[in-house]
Amino acid sequence: MTREIRAWLTDMDGVLVHEGIAVPGAARFVRALRDAGRPFLVLTNNSIFTPSDLRARLASAGIDLPAGAIWTSALATAQFLADQMPHGSAYVIGEAGLTTALDEVGYTLTETDPDFVVLGETRTYSFEALTRAVRLIQGGARFIATNPDVTGPSVEGDLPATGAVAAMIQTATGRQPYFVGKPNPMMIRSALNRIDAHSEHTAMVGDRMDTDVVAGIEAGLRTFLVLTGSTRREEVERFPFRPGEILDSVADLVDRIH
Repeated sequence: MTREIRAWLTDMDGVLVHEGIAVPGAARFVRALRDAGRPFLVLTNNSIFTPSDLRARLASAGIDLPAGAIWTSALATAQFLADQMPHGSAYVIGEAGLTTALDEVGYTLTETDPDFVVLGETRTYSFEALTRAVRLIQGGARFIATNPDVTGPSVEGDLPATGAVAAMIQTATGRQPYFVGKPNPMMIRSALNRIDAHSEHTAMVGDRMDTDVVAGIEAGLRTFLVLTGSTRREEVERFPFRPGEILDSVADLVDRIH
């Protein structure tokens, strides 16, 4: 018996937008969720931008949703740290999406004896900042990273991302980071808590087997893989797990939302 889907989680890049352009049917999918009053969140491992920034980017692509419907790895990381050590301190390498999220949960951002070193996405990794991070971790700070993605997309090609930089710091310190973002089901569970949804009646829609689908499976969600992003149909067989369904795009899910 197929479980009723009462809430939805969906990845952003490759599912709703691709290189800044809306995926055909994505706006209808989001509109159907809003019209049906279904709880939903748009998830992204990107920690650079605040939800308001991302809302504006989606709006420019013709997809209308509130900033509160966006859940980033930065927000999930901030929530995780606030639960682990309320009102702690952190040395942060990252952009406004991460620093704002940590500030909003009452964290102090400092370069002096922080509880955590928190690594996020940035387009301007400086050698000085990385050196400071290494020395703080060597001095006892706990090492947290927003997400394990080793590359990120750009018009010119791949860019080194958080996971690649984390690997450099790990090699220098011998300390492995704890990654909060996908594929860690921690991010999925924090999203479920955010919208007060239960895994048994929630679906995860993603374009990547190695992040979206596996995180959804491990969190107990029904999973849909769409073929508008990273994963091609023939690649699915390489993985030791399978999505619940494979669809051409989110347009195929519009009629299932009631």
